Amino acid sequence: MRDIGKLLVAHEAQGRPFKKNAPAVFGMAVKKLRALVFALTGGSAFVSLLSRALVLAGGEVRWLRAVHVKLDGSMECPPAVAQLDKDEIVKAESILVGHFLGLLVTFIGEALTLRLLSDAWPEVRRIESGAKKVLGKSRNEKTKETR
Repeated sequence: MRDIGKLLVAHEAQGRPFKKNAPAVFGMAVKKLRALVFALTGGSAFVSLLSRALVLAGGEVRWLRAVHVKLDGSMECPPAVAQLDKDEIVKAESILVGHFLGLLVTFIGEALTLRLLSDAWPEVRRIESGAKKVLGKSRNEKTKETR
């Protein structure tokens, strides 16, 4: 799911303005996912999944530990995030989205998750084929491990 998260975040970051005092790129992919998941599961499920994904991502990107998920599903970033460069922010969001997608697959299943992603990003044709490769590979690896 991390590869898919990277693809989505990179797509959202493309062509977006980035100013040191207002990291506009952070959260764009999450905002898009928020609208989809809110409609499907409601706000509390999205907030729970995003909060858990943020905890998992915080283990890999230290400054994410200071980010908080609000009750409406938006994220509150500390002022220090404005000092980070675009690459650091994109990397952190990719990790966060990867964890979120992994949790979403666990919650609603692979097929529905891929459908949501295709609906949200119809211009990104590689999502579904890339996801099938990634998810298919993990399934094959599990099968080999159980033999």
